Amino acid sequence: MAVRTAVIPAAGMGTRFLPATRATPKELLPIYDTPALQFVIDEAAQAGCTRVVIVTSRAKPSIENYAAVASTDKVAVSVAYQDSPLGLGHAVSCARQAVGDEPFVVMLPDEIMGDASLTKQLIELFEKSGKSSIGLKRVAPAEVSSYGNVKVAGGAGVAGDANSSVEILQVVEKPKPADAVSDIVIIGRYVLSPKVFEKLELIKPSNNGELQLTDALAMLANEQALLGVVSEITRYDTGTPMGLLRAVIEIALDRKDIGPQLNAWLREKFNK
Repeated sequence: MAVRTAVIPAAGMGTRFLPATRATPKELLPIYDTPALQFVIDEAAQAGCTRVVIVTSRAKPSIENYAAVASTDKVAVSVAYQDSPLGLGHAVSCARQAVGDEPFVVMLPDEIMGDASLTKQLIELFEKSGKSSIGLKRVAPAEVSSYGNVKVAGGAGVAGDANSSVEILQVVEKPKPADAVSDIVIIGRYVLSPKVFEKLELIKPSNNGELQLTDALAMLANEQALLGVVSEITRYDTGTPMGLLRAVIEIALDRKDIGPQLNAWLREKFNK
């Protein structure tokens, strides 16, 4: 079945960005002159999605206002609501009615990709295999505990090539270093079968009271129904103020309209 819908969870309150997020949701903070959320909407359209569902909170009306004018001739943008901060798994569940009985992409807006190639590859993998497929990357051992961690078929070595697909055998949410199952972690692009909604109904809240999407993915892995793509795509983590600042600088440097000016200014400033 073709994948044509993308879900963007955007209901978080952005406390790391206070006081800025008292006025502007973190998803609308600008990457130079473009809201971070727009990068993800554009990526969805470039990957072939024709519908984007933004899961937001009624406490963030500016997200709804942005969505109201974000549709184009290529993609229709709408919203669904998550009014309680109960985790990523709950946010995905809140899109169930909008998604219907179809496969869909989940795109975390805190992660801006350099292009749409990973999302396209995950869609192609799902459409070929019928199995949920998620983005993966290798990280240093010290970083594994910040992510969902996966064990893959054949051992970690089988996933050595960039952009290679693997069968996922086990999913662990933010393990302690001693409990890590590999150096491969989940990044914020997922193509999911609608069967994931059934798994989300079965999971229990974690210790912090949230429903974790990784718990549903673990169920799919146990049923041999989860694949991954180990990618080296350019990726900007905008979930922290420093990450956002780095994204602004690096993305602006790559732009033809502002990049040369910014590069010249940086050279002048740091060569003093």
